[in-house]
Amino acid sequence: MTSPEASRRVVEAGRARGVEIDIREFPEGTKTSADAAAAIGCERSAIAKSIVLTLDDREQVVVFASGDTRIDLKKLAAVAGAGKARRATLEEARRATGFAAGGTPPFGYPGPVRVFADHALRRHDLVWAAGGTPTTVFPILLSDLVRVAGAEWVRVSE
Repeated sequence: MTSPEASRRVVEAGRARGVEIDIREFPEGTKTSADAAAAIGCERSAIAKSIVLTLDDREQVVVFASGDTRIDLKKLAAVAGAGKARRATLEEARRATGFAAGGTPPFGYPGPVRVFADHALRRHDLVWAAGGTPTTVFPILLSDLVRVAGAEWVRVSE
């Protein structure tokens, strides 16, 4: 398989941080956590979705959330020191991460982005994350994911 350019960037970013990334491609799509879990054959809770959110209409952040949870925007705003939080627009997400929504990986962004990891992910040692496109994913130890991304553990799921 020849990986898409976006996935190659994820592999390079992982390698630069000491982690080998094994991109897996699923032509049927892995855009949602339910799609990804069905394609991979794992529990939805093992999907580490990267959600791009906007704080106070000016700062984009990424939250790693378990595929079977939703982010409580008020909790996120509180832990991030913001007045409010909302989902980032597609343009804001791409500008902050360099990737399209539905395939946003947990690292490999063009510039610094604050990253948070919700405690619900701790149910799994191995999680699956988006590989840069809506059809690619990769397995990664949760400890490596948090370390490589520089994520801060928080409790922000509903």
